[in-house]
Amino acid sequence: MDFIYRCFLKPNFHFTFLLLWLSHFQAAQSFTNFIFGDSLVDVGNNNYIFTLSKADSSPYGIDFGPSNGQPTGRFTNGRTISDIVGEAFGAKSAPPPYLEPDTEANSILNGINYASGAAGILDDTGLLFIGRVPLRDQVSYFEKSRDYVIKVIGENGTKEMLKKAMFTITIGSNDILNYIQPSIPFFSQDKLPTDVLQDSMVFHLTTHLKRLHQLGARKFVVVGVGPLGCIPFVRALNLIPAGKCSDQVNQIVRGYNMKLRDSLRTLNTELSSGDHNTTFVYANSYDLFLELVLNYRQFGLENADKPCCGGYFPPFTCFKGPNQNSSQAACEDRSKFVFWDTYHPTEAANLIVAKALLDGDQTVATPFNIRYLNDL
Repeated sequence: MDFIYRCFLKPNFHFTFLLLWLSHFQAAQSFTNFIFGDSLVDVGNNNYIFTLSKADSSPYGIDFGPSNGQPTGRFTNGRTISDIVGEAFGAKSAPPPYLEPDTEANSILNGINYASGAAGILDDTGLLFIGRVPLRDQVSYFEKSRDYVIKVIGENGTKEMLKKAMFTITIGSNDILNYIQPSIPFFSQDKLPTDVLQDSMVFHLTTHLKRLHQLGARKFVVVGVGPLGCIPFVRALNLIPAGKCSDQVNQIVRGYNMKLRDSLRTLNTELSSGDHNTTFVYANSYDLFLELVLNYRQFGLENADKPCCGGYFPPFTCFKGPNQNSSQAACEDRSKFVFWDTYHPTEAANLIVAKALLDGDQTVATPFNIRYLNDL
């Protein structure tokens, strides 16, 4: 391990950190996850930028154990799907947000989270929220993290570490939500045909995936867009009655997911031919969430229409009201709701979906589930 010798030669390198990294590297259940995406997996990056898309106030995080119920920047009441998957693989803590100070060491220990609320695949997505970190910039941030790792453990050590790490990409919802919303003066642009939007999203996402592969990523989990036509925000926007979803919006999502799945199949063929360790798993969140919304009682839930927190009509705000009877206050039993606010699922819903992605069959994740990918 020649990189250890190089580390000792660096006067600014902390011996305790080296021992910590070595113990983690040698641990049988070590799990490193680099997370990219939007508010579904953001764990606090937006806390550090000027943006209208924030989850840094109560009651967000009310059921998140590690923070004792205090908001962390997660856009839900508890854990995200990435949090739950990490725990299943033995992670002692979740990858911290990249923009949080002094997180470089975590790029070796358990990964980094680059996700940002309101972000999209396309650079202009989320413009109305002012600040956000588009996928292009998230990948650039990872490149900086990679440079740091190389300085600590060298090129060979970094290559080996990244080969075993998981790269999770959960993004695309905001691109479609921006597309379906009514035009706003001074911000509106001529809308592309639906198929052009889908093709543009897939093209740009594929470009970023290839860049991550060039930087050393080998194990990918790419999550499709969920049934946006069923979320409270879209149903309210389109005056969809309880128990129903917007077929028009869901049709756009299905078309995009189909093209994304085909693109990942191509990447698996092209990039695995010279490197058999490269795998792109497509996570079928659409069918999982749709089944959850339509058959929620079979999963032990009681409400798939209204958000647990926030109003069902504009401005859809979720915050701690003056009393628990306030329309903005969180519902009493969060474990019985599918939706936390008008956009995001509850921890209860995330648990159901995460377990399916971990151990489900090829209808859930293809070519195989996340647990199998992690064991490769």
